[in-house]
Formats: sequence, structure tokens, C-alpha cells
Amino acid sequence: MKHFDEDGHAHFLTFSCYRRWPLLAKKRSIRWFLDSLIDACRSYECDLWAYVVMPEHVHLIINPMCEPYSTSAFLQKVKQPVSRTAKSWLAVHDAIWYDKLTINRGFEKKEFRFWQAGGGYDRNLFSDSELAKTIEYIHTNPVRRELVNDPLDWKWSSAHWYSEHGELGVNLDCVYR
Repeated sequence: MKHFDEDGHAHFLTFSCYRRWPLLAKKRSIRWFLDSLIDACRSYECDLWAYVVMPEHVHLIINPMCEPYSTSAFLQKVKQPVSRTAKSWLAVHDAIWYDKLTINRGFEKKEFRFWQAGGGYDRNLFSDSELAKTIEYIHTNPVRRELVNDPLDWKWSSAHWYSEHGELGVNLDCVYR
């Protein structure tokens, strides 16, 4: 996927687990992801404006603060540690899922997949109204999926941050409420 790394634009990012399997349904894998997200935001100087971790995919809005920046590098910094940690954990604790997530890539080459291949979905956000609609979309995703009745009931999202603080930009130290 081509990313349009335009200075001054926030990015709405969506990416999925391999085969859209619910690999983010367990607290441990959600924590692996959130730790990685926090590290990537700090490393690449990106403000986190909104997020939701669903069982099989993630939605984020990030706002890069440094120029130039690379959305691809940011995504790699988020995804690779999660995949490596999952691979190590599954190798010890769950051989069945380890095998399900290991694919053949040519002769005798195997590859572990936690994430669906490709860059996912990336859309630059240009206006305040577009940003507000996208944040609402992100926060209501668990409701649309009938996982909860109220966005505030979903623990793995920035909805609580907005309800408590009412301001743009999630404090990374508050991600684990």
C-alpha cells in the first residue's frame, strides 16, 4: 500500500490480524500491541489521537510531529514487536496456533504471520469535521460489532480518554487506564 506522508496531516490507520483471526482477543496480546504502539509513538514522535483494539483488527489516528516521517516505518515499529512476541510465546505455549500462523514461502522457507500482509488502510485526515467523524467511527466500532452497548464499556479504546479529558491527543501514560 502507498502511504501519503504529507506534513501536517493526521493518518487514520487500519490493519488486521492474519486471516482476520481474533489474535487480539486476549489481554496478553492486547498488551503486547499497546506496548508496541506506545513505543512507536514515542520513537517516531507521533501524537496518538484515537485508537481501538478489536479482536481481529486495529484502528488508529496518529499525528506525526516530526518532518519528514514515514508511516510505513511507524507501522513496522508497531507490528514487528507484536509478531515477534507472539511467535515466541506461541512456540512455548500453543503449538497449534504457532503452526496455524506459520506459512510456507517457497521451498523450505517458513514465515510467521501475526498480521495480514500489506500496509492495511491509510487515509490522511484534512479537516476537523473529518477528524471528528473518524474518531466517532473508531470509538463506536465495538458497539457496531455488538461487543458492547456503549463505547465506554470497551476497555481497549481511547473513548475513556475523550470522556474524561475532552481533548485531542491521548496521553500515552494513560493508555492502560
